[in-house]
Amino acid sequence: MKPIAITMGDPAGIGAEIVLKLAAEVRDTVPLVVLGDAGVLARTRDQLKLDITLQEVSSPADAGTAPGVLPVIATSAVGADLPVGVAGAEAGQAAYDAVAAAIGYAMDGQIDAIVTAPLNKESLRLAGLPYPGHTEILAELSGTDDYTMMMASEDLRVVLVTIHEPLKDAIARIDEDSILRVIRLADAALRPSLGARPRIGVAGLNPHAGENGVLGSEEIDTIRPAVDRARAEGFDVSGPFPPDTVFLRARTGGFDVVVAQYHDQGLIPFKYLGLEKGVNVTIGLPFVRTSVDHGTAFDIVGKGIADHRSLRVALDQALLMVGQPAPAES
Repeated sequence: MKPIAITMGDPAGIGAEIVLKLAAEVRDTVPLVVLGDAGVLARTRDQLKLDITLQEVSSPADAGTAPGVLPVIATSAVGADLPVGVAGAEAGQAAYDAVAAAIGYAMDGQIDAIVTAPLNKESLRLAGLPYPGHTEILAELSGTDDYTMMMASEDLRVVLVTIHEPLKDAIARIDEDSILRVIRLADAALRPSLGARPRIGVAGLNPHAGENGVLGSEEIDTIRPAVDRARAEGFDVSGPFPPDTVFLRARTGGFDVVVAQYHDQGLIPFKYLGLEKGVNVTIGLPFVRTSVDHGTAFDIVGKGIADHRSLRVALDQALLMVGQPAPAES
């Protein structure tokens, strides 16, 4: 098995802490290589009093599996003196550089998957990087045009038609082709693990899914025609359903995945179920990428209380997607 690459995320956030806590659990059972800042990792390791030896390597191929050793590819050198808990250009550039390097290793076949710790959108902006999040970086640097975000947990899976954009722009972008594209992506992503076509429920855009045109016409003009086209292609899909009930129907077994029309429509119900349970999967990429379902948590950096369970779930999901068993809980 090739290493799983973990990007440290924004060095001013909790990324180093959750990466090290995860590594302490699984380092001797899963081949890992961390991409990030060795100085920040060392400082955080000492603060947490973890018995981990950080070993700088030049490539994933050099990452060994010695007990107690965590291989690190130094993609930045902001150093242990970087201010924490605040957005900054240097931190944003460092976070981007780690992701960019991981994408290169994935495209070259040197790693089995990428698992990402959180980056900060303001830090990216301050660094002059025109990306609202990981998803767009991953797509652009891998040359992927057909992609979207899927949030997955034991309780619920959600895929998004539109992702990181203002609500008024997201609504304007919703059309038949974009909905059909996401249905195809969801089917392709889930069919291998489910062993059958996933049952896909499509959310409406308006309250009560438009109430037959009384509360909006998008369901009649756009969403239902997209569902009809998908069904004609053989997909197990239905809708549009009222957004205030479709997620509960999925959670109780009615659907394997819900197609949400915009970011908060899908992520509010998903995250309400618990950040520690969820994982972000970018589907449509030529490699496996999973991520935590939370942000950089600047308010708790350095306190030693960051919860690494979402990163553990992201690692387990990545292993499942590359056909490897997840390690037992410690």
